[in-house]
Amino acid sequence: MPSRNTDLLAAELRPLLARLIRKLRKLSPANEQLSQSERSVLVLLDQQDALLSAELAVMEKMTPQSMGQLLQHLSALGLITKTISPTDKRKILISLSATGKERIQKVRRERDEWLSRAIGEVCTKEEQAILRAAIGPLSRLVEYE
Repeated sequence: MPSRNTDLLAAELRPLLARLIRKLRKLSPANEQLSQSERSVLVLLDQQDALLSAELAVMEKMTPQSMGQLLQHLSALGLITKTISPTDKRKILISLSATGKERIQKVRRERDEWLSRAIGEVCTKEEQAILRAAIGPLSRLVEYE
């Protein structure tokens, strides 16, 4: 059962985390031409070797038609590849292309560089230690259902 203290902490933490996430998303010039859904699909494909369009639609809570349009755009940009499934010739597997992998790495590098520079310039050594100690609890919050 949440207490008054956890309610207050949540109310302070949520907007700060949301602003940080928005800032990190805006910082990457390599990611400007992609929608949030397109970026999310690229991350999913980076985590998996290959997925079906229908699987991506379910994971992203999108209609198959919307996913098809999204995948067409990513394909036109050269960020994904489509391959016939070796086990079922009727199915098309979607995976990241070499260009897609490079794009994801570039975006991550840009965000990491900015965050590292910001931490180094804004936070004292003691505050950096606090941030490091907060990684565990924040990770558990991400995993909480």
